[in-house]
Amino acid sequence: MDKYTVKILPAAFEQMDKIYAYIAQNLCAKDAAQNLLDKLDGAIRSLKMLPERGAVRKVGKYANKGYRQLLVDNFIIVYRMDTKGKRVIIVAVQYSRRKF
Repeated sequence: MDKYTVKILPAAFEQMDKIYAYIAQNLCAKDAAQNLLDKLDGAIRSLKMLPERGAVRKVGKYANKGYRQLLVDNFIIVYRMDTKGKRVIIVAVQYSRRKF
C-alpha cells in the first residue's frame, strides 16, 4: 500500500484554531475542544494510508472539482489528492451545518 504525505494549508490550520478557540473559550470546554482536535488530527493522519476514503464533494464551494470530504463529528475536512505526487492537501475544516 502506497503512503501519501499530508499537507494542511494555512487556511485550514487557521480554521482548526478558530474551532478550538470557540469551543474552549465560548463554550468553556477545553477538554472537548482538545478531544475534537485530536479526532480531526487522527482523521487527517489516516489519509496517509487511505486517501480515497473520503466521499467526493458534491455540494458547496468545492463541489465537482475533484475534492473529497471526510466527516468528523459535526465537522467536514475538505481535501484534494495529488496522485502523481502522492500528496493529500487539506484545504478546509468547517462546521458541517455551515454553508460553504
